[in-house]
Amino acid sequence: MTDRKAELAANLAAVEERIGAACAAAGRKREELTLIVVTKTYPASDVRFLSELGVRHVAENRDQDAAPKAADCSDLPLDWHFVGQLQTNKVRSVVGYADVVQSVDRVKLVTALSKEAVRAGREIGCLLQVALDAGVGGRGDRGGVAPEGIEELAASVAGAPGLRLGGLMTVAPLTGAYAGRQQAAFERLMDLSTALRVAHPAANMVSAGMSADLEQAVAAGATHVRVGTAVLGVRRGLG
Repeated sequence: MTDRKAELAANLAAVEERIGAACAAAGRKREELTLIVVTKTYPASDVRFLSELGVRHVAENRDQDAAPKAADCSDLPLDWHFVGQLQTNKVRSVVGYADVVQSVDRVKLVTALSKEAVRAGREIGCLLQVALDAGVGGRGDRGGVAPEGIEELAASVAGAPGLRLGGLMTVAPLTGAYAGRQQAAFERLMDLSTALRVAHPAANMVSAGMSADLEQAVAAGATHVRVGTAVLGVRRGLG
């Protein structure tokens, strides 16, 4: 085993221990939670090691990094999640490799994703990114639809050919009422998920929590956590 693979294995084991302990504390089963490893800024070789170590879900946030990496790793049994803010001019590329886009936050993006998914003959899972720091009718600093916009956006995804409404995603806000209150933010997302599932029962994914706050996400009821630094180490420079 290479030094890097051994490092990743140790980090992954530590994260698994944290997830297991958080599930136990919350009275949840480990299999209720899916770990997504965020591999942004790290090379395809790391993705390959992670796959060998049993990881099945990886995430990227920049198409220019993700597209070549996904192509290099196309032989691996992985689900690719796109988690960054997505411009419509990148949609065709992203649809070529992403199984799930977790950052859907506007109808214009839904239209573009649907067009390219149909063209590519693919079904793309979509999570609505919720901005818990957004003002009424606005969007968050890091993208996302305001809570009152969820219903309309969900209906748009649900009615779009080539797309599947998977659920909701959020990033813990750095400002506003939920700043420094990650668990409260994630509990709010769970409430929004419950409301969404009245009209869309299959949209049961709740993606919340990262390296620093995965325990709070598990406690709140998240189904997916997105962990980068705790598995791969301190982020390298972009490029």
